[in-house]
Amino acid sequence: MSDVKHMKWWGWGVDGVAFHHENKPGFAPFVKKNLGLDLTKTKGEPPTFDDIDVPSSRAAESFVLLLAGIVGDDHVETDDMSRVVHTFGKSIRDLIRVRTSAFPRAVDVVVYPANEAEVRLIVDAVVAADAVLIPFGGGSNIAGSLEPLAGEQRTVVSLDLGRLNRVIEVDADSSLARIQGGAQGPDLEAELNAAGWTLGHFPDSFTHSTVGGWVATRSSGMQSDKFGDIADIAKGLRVVRPGGVLVLRPLPSTSTGPSVREMILGSEGRLGVITEVTVQIHRIPAKREILAYLYPTWDAGLAAMREISESDATPSITRVSDGNETLFSFATSKKSKGFSALATKGLGVFLKAKGWDTEKMCLSFVGNEGGEELVATNQKIIAGIVKKHGGITVGKGPGVLYDQKKFDTPYIRDWFLDWGGSADVSETAAPWAKLPELYRNVIASANHAFDEIGVKGWIMAHLSHSYTSGACLYFTFAYLDTGDAITNYDVVKGAIQQAFIDAGGTLSHHHGVGLEHAPWMEQDISTEGVKIMRGLFGSADPGRHFNPGKVLLDE
Repeated sequence: MSDVKHMKWWGWGVDGVAFHHENKPGFAPFVKKNLGLDLTKTKGEPPTFDDIDVPSSRAAESFVLLLAGIVGDDHVETDDMSRVVHTFGKSIRDLIRVRTSAFPRAVDVVVYPANEAEVRLIVDAVVAADAVLIPFGGGSNIAGSLEPLAGEQRTVVSLDLGRLNRVIEVDADSSLARIQGGAQGPDLEAELNAAGWTLGHFPDSFTHSTVGGWVATRSSGMQSDKFGDIADIAKGLRVVRPGGVLVLRPLPSTSTGPSVREMILGSEGRLGVITEVTVQIHRIPAKREILAYLYPTWDAGLAAMREISESDATPSITRVSDGNETLFSFATSKKSKGFSALATKGLGVFLKAKGWDTEKMCLSFVGNEGGEELVATNQKIIAGIVKKHGGITVGKGPGVLYDQKKFDTPYIRDWFLDWGGSADVSETAAPWAKLPELYRNVIASANHAFDEIGVKGWIMAHLSHSYTSGACLYFTFAYLDTGDAITNYDVVKGAIQQAFIDAGGTLSHHHGVGLEHAPWMEQDISTEGVKIMRGLFGSADPGRHFNPGKVLLDE
């Protein structure tokens, strides 16, 4: 059996790590008031694997033996657990289906190559057998990019890149690093840190996602304001295709026609298997500090973020939560003690004396890193902007806590699912001028959808990933299910996605398209855009062997 690490089959992350509310005194009242969830009742438990009915593999024994001849018997798997882990990603739709044995189509065989040469042999074998190949990194995708099409009759192979997990080389003179496509965030960052470098790319999925997956879905990290999105970070690529390898050298800039590199970015496995990425890296900064701020209203926080993006400051993180998300953040905090408790109480008294509505105030985090002088200069500029928009500086404490807990939120979703609830996220990006109205339209659309399915729902948002022309808005929604979970989810998610498009936003800022967001592609990139993209996929993969149906609705 392969020793590649995976997340648990029924939820996010690893066994033994979970969300606990008992040490958070504000949480039970919060969910009772806003979602109608009574935590004094008995919580459900995720099913055991013995409860799951998994369809049998359709892979012919001869084909499995052929793959084993390439990678070895220990690195080909057809058992039920391996196939379930590789059939879905980790969206709420995925978790609902896997927990209820709803498998429209499961993968048939999982194969773990050790190097690019083995990937080439697997790709050629799949094409020759008229099978389907779906590349698999960490399995963290939440847009339906990993599942086989429901009606797929051919053998489906999940190609797990987990053994291609090394930092191959660091070019210190050029600040570049060659990294194998299956390297997960913590592992590659640890290797780089040991040599004094950082990639600076920290998506929410960082602990369980891979550099190849980041490229395949056009990922963004929490520090993208400074380091850029993966589209800025990825400088060179190696992509295995039938009969050969696409090689894109890590050049600083080129004028060589339409960008093939851009074609691979966001292609979700439809153009080949990403085996290696050459990335821009940076020296570990002398100082890194995240400060917290509070604004009296969402509009004030939004205006401050825009002004920060236009200023001479160069922050690595710019984030502001709306009033609902700020309330949620406070509700998930542990009980304060001693001086900290007095300070928190005193802050509330101070803000009410200023006339603030503490249920509408907005919590913000802004991070800076670099030399001492640069950080100090940035913080001075930002403090002036915050003050101009009626905000106040809270200090370093909340920023430290945010930094420690930034990858833990998905565990809350698993916990809520055990209570019979559904919670998920959806994000967009739009120009600054459109963001206020987009935000209001999304909130209104979500609340209308909650009414439509007859539930008491909750939606909250934050701004992140600022650009000169606009920013990303990231929405989280939750409700207790009262009927068919998938049908209810489709109503709410569909309303939010359509509101993005109607208000001038994109269908996704960094989660990708997959099957989940494909219905909105034509509205997002235009009919001609879809024609061009369909022509690209059709000419590059006429046999539809590479993850068919993703990004564009099935041809």
